[in-house]
Amino acid sequence: MTTSPPLDTSVTGLNALLATSPYNVFLGLRCTVADRDAGILTLEMPLRPELERIAGEPQFHGGPVASLIDTAAVFATIMATETIVPTINLRVDYVRPSSGGLLTATATVRRAGRSVGVADVDVTDEQGRLTAIGRVSLSTATS
Repeated sequence: MTTSPPLDTSVTGLNALLATSPYNVFLGLRCTVADRDAGILTLEMPLRPELERIAGEPQFHGGPVASLIDTAAVFATIMATETIVPTINLRVDYVRPSSGGLLTATATVRRAGRSVGVADVDVTDEQGRLTAIGRVSLSTATS
């Protein structure tokens, strides 16, 4: 039986893992905080024309915001479990329009059990205003 090497769950290692997905690269996602002990991970997503809700308006479309929430939860759970995990369920509540040039998603792992993990994600704009809230359930089963 072969064993894969443990995942690098540092900010550098998680950014390298993010870069393996063309979609994550397209979104411009970047990990800025990876605190395994606290179970907290932060991702940033810059605004670009392809992510705008209306052309020329500095407001994110809801789809990329949902993707930011999903990816933040997945990577927080990867950090907690050192295992690549798929999403089971995703819920997003949009609190206000996500405006400005940069969004920050802060994911907190609530549970990382043997079969299911749960992470909550807060999305804030550049002014620190809460714009969206997400809860993500993930499969942590390894077989």
